[in-house]
Parts: sequence; structure tokens; C-alpha cells
Amino acid sequence: MAAGKHKGSKSNSGGGGGGGGSGGGGRRRASSTKNALPPLFDKPGMDPLFLAQSYFQRRRFDDCIRICSKVLERNPVDQAVWFLKTRALTQLAYIDDTEMEDEGLAEMLMDDNAIAAVARPGTSFTAPLASGGAGGGPTPGVRPTSQSGRPSSGFAKPGSSSGARPTSAQSRDSALLQNRTNLGTARPVTSTSGRFVRLGTASLISEPGGPFINVAKVNLAKYVARPSLAKVLFEYILHSTSNVRRALELAAMATEAAGFKDWWWKVQLGKTYYQLGLYRDAEKQYKSALRMQETVDTYLLLGKIYIRINQPLVALKNYTRGLESFPTATSLMLGKARVFEGVNDVPNAIAQYKSSLLLDSSSVESIACLGSHYYYTDQPEIALRYYRRLLQMGVMNAELFCNLGLCCFYAQQYDMVITCFERALALASDGTIGDVWYNIGQMALGIGDLNLARQSFLLALTHNPQHAEAYNNLAVLELRKGELEAARANLRSAARINEHLHEPQFNLALLSYRRGDFQSSFMQVSAALINYPGHRESQTLRKLLQQDFM
Repeated sequence: MAAGKHKGSKSNSGGGGGGGGSGGGGRRRASSTKNALPPLFDKPGMDPLFLAQSYFQRRRFDDCIRICSKVLERNPVDQAVWFLKTRALTQLAYIDDTEMEDEGLAEMLMDDNAIAAVARPGTSFTAPLASGGAGGGPTPGVRPTSQSGRPSSGFAKPGSSSGARPTSAQSRDSALLQNRTNLGTARPVTSTSGRFVRLGTASLISEPGGPFINVAKVNLAKYVARPSLAKVLFEYILHSTSNVRRALELAAMATEAAGFKDWWWKVQLGKTYYQLGLYRDAEKQYKSALRMQETVDTYLLLGKIYIRINQPLVALKNYTRGLESFPTATSLMLGKARVFEGVNDVPNAIAQYKSSLLLDSSSVESIACLGSHYYYTDQPEIALRYYRRLLQMGVMNAELFCNLGLCCFYAQQYDMVITCFERALALASDGTIGDVWYNIGQMALGIGDLNLARQSFLLALTHNPQHAEAYNNLAVLELRKGELEAARANLRSAARINEHLHEPQFNLALLSYRRGDFQSSFMQVSAALINYPGHRESQTLRKLLQQDFM
């Protein structure tokens, strides 16, 4: 570890010893400190470049940058130190670009990629859910659905919080009117590259005196002649400064200089095309790179494009092709599982999660998704074992304790329920505390404490005004008290917030039927059957309405 305070002793950059003489009482030479580096380093007597490299390998990038900056003040043309500092600045702002990101409204509303308006179930992420799921998975009556109409996942992945792109004018309006203050449900307004720009500018602000490299004035042709420096400069431009067009220019020049035979530069070209929204051009570059050199990351990046352009079947073929070359790549298995889960083919998704868990027993995503699956298939005891495994691995958050509390409640281990929910409330953030209170309300309904349930649902709506399920359950409690208008208002709010829920539509249809408004009841029960075609109560109500109309 670095010392907390410098002692002011000399730091020799040469191969000699310290500042003292060779004898016992030798006098120190005053000229030895004239051109020495100032005492600004953590380990006196150690080579500063070696120390900076040690910090870089230990991922202490701030210390590495600090030492490199001091060395460059004395020798600005030291290429080794420049190389190391550029790498450290890149790592500070680096984002794993093989993962999906939340799609902003700019991409949703201005995307010119042609997508089938009416796709067959299982061939599109926006296709309507079939009865019982595309592969026999849990129905919407058992497993809750997200605002995109897909079953909720057991693991919060990038790209899953905002749901699918809007498919109707109503969903576009709800996306625009959605609450922006709740980070758990707010849809990003800016485009995909916005997060790269914000993180990049933050890293530049932390650099005293401005950016380390003035990208606009860099002579790219000089760096193209030196591939090792060109690669480092490209990653710095792309990740640290987020100047995608300048990075594209450098990658194009380097690819041409390499005779179009360097697979690494082709992959980087694909990354820049992807950030610019040129998905088909990025696809061509990735495929060309795979013909030269197969890598797991390239398969992941190619699958990311197919997911973005809403082609899940092609994405599955891509991941399968990658697993043929890399049969132990758990990231490819997780990619297949996510696609299967996105099209509601839950059995195949669970098979992929199990295969991934056999190779990587510490995969948090696999454990969480398996636990969620067993919970929604009425096996809370098995789900409890998976969540306890996450707790043993050191995962400590509100979502885990909330799931533990629900599993303990339905497994009839009542002594741990209150403790788990208390831990969940203590660890909950502004984006998750609404869900915790909603689950507490569900527990209160199970034990028959309607007052606690009502208060819990009200608290859930206080923290998250966009919680459609809480509005629906609160409306049911209002109906028990005879407050018809309050119940109808809550049901309308639930149906407006999440148009894919069948419960508020059915409840509204039932209220309209009892009031004698058969026309409204028929329209609402038809909307409920679109979201859940197998709902028996909705089918029965529609038959009664059809008899009345006949």
C-alpha cells in the first residue's frame, strides 16, 4: 500500500543506490539532487514507471494517473508513460459494450429500421404473448409482466428496465408522460450515446487544465503508422472523450493501413457504427471480423445488434454458432437465455441458465433467474435455496431480502418474514422502496390484515406513483369498503400506466357490467383478453355480454 505521507527523500531514476556515501560517514554530494525528480512519489527509491504500472495492474487508476502526470511534467515525450496514462484514463471511463443498454426515446421514435407490424409469437420481442407463453411458460396470471408486456425477469439487466420500444400511440404517450424522478421506472429520454457522453465529459472535468489529449488536433496519420499507439489512442477517444466520429476516422484509417486484414480494427469499426445507429454496417464489420478470428466478444456484439433490430431468432442462431466454437462460454449461454426469456420461451431459458450454472457456480444472474422461476412456479422452498446462496455469496440488497421474505412467507417460515422485510426497507433506495412496500401489502393480504395492506399500497404509491399493480390492489380494497368512484379512478390509473396488465381491465369491465354499461364492459374485457387470452373470468364475462348483445 502507498504511504500516507512522503518523507522528502530522494528518488533515483538511475541504477545507483541511495543518496548516502559508500562509507560509514560519507558526506552527501549536493549535485546529486539537482536534476532528480521531486519527492512526489509513494515509494522513494522505486522507479516511478514501475510503481505506476503496479497501480494500474491493481486497478488503482487514480494513483497511476497521478504518478504518470508528474513524470510527464518533467519529460513530456516519454512514450511509455504516455501509453500507461492513456490506458488508465480509458479504464476509468470504460463501459462493457457487450451488454445491452436502455433504449432512449430518440431511438424509439426516430428509428428508421423496418420492423413487422404484426409479427408471429416468438419471432419478435414486441409480439403479443401467446396463451401459456411461447414455450409453455407461466401465464400472466401467475407471473407479472413488465410495461412492455414481457414476463418480469429475475435479474435486472441493462436494457430490461425500460422495456420494449413503444408499439402504439398510447404507449408512446405513456412513455413521454412517465415520472422522471423515479430511477427505477423512468425511461431514458436521451439517446443511447448519452451515457457515454456524460461519463466521458466527467472524466475530462477531473483532468486539471483540460483534457490529456486534444483529440481535435491529433495527427491521426502519425499514430496509424504505429499500431500499438493507435489502438490505445482509439480506446481513449471512444471511451474517455466519447468522440465517436473521430474514433471512426481513426479506425477507418487503421483498417486501410492494415490492408483490411486486421480483425481487431474491424470490431472497433463495428462499435463506432453501432453507436452511430448504423446497425447493418456494424453487422458487416462483425461478420468480417469473425471470418478472420472468432472471439466470444464479437459474437456477443453481433447478438447485441440483432436484439436491437428486434430479430431474436437470428440472435439465437448467432449465439448457437458461437457456442459451437466456445462451448464453455457462459456469457453466450446467458445471451441465449435472455433472448428466450424475452420471447417468453421460459423452459428453454431455464435450461440455458442451468447449463451456465454448471460451468460457473457463482453466476449471480443464473441463480437469481432460477430462483425467480421456481418462485413463480409455486416452489418457494427451492427458490429460497437459490436466494440463500446469493446471500452466502455476499449479495446484500433490498431486492434479495424482499424475495427472501416472500419465499419464507409462502413456504410458511413465518419467523423470518418480518426480519427480511425490515432488512429490505433498511437497504431500499428510492427506486426500490415502492416495490418493497407493495410486497408487504401482498403479505398483509395473505394474513387478512386489510388495514396494513391498504397502508402499504398507499406507501408504495407515495414512493412510486407509476406502480400499476399497487393501484389495482388498492382499488380492490376500496371496492370492499364500497368506494366505487375511488376504485374506478385507481383502476383507470393502473390501466393507463401499464396497458399490458389484464387485472385492471377485467376489474373495470366487471364494474361497468354491474353498473349496466355493457358497451364499456365489452371493450374493457376484450382488452383484458388481448393481454391474457386464457383468463377464464374474462372469457365468462364476455360470453355473458355477447348473450346480452344478441
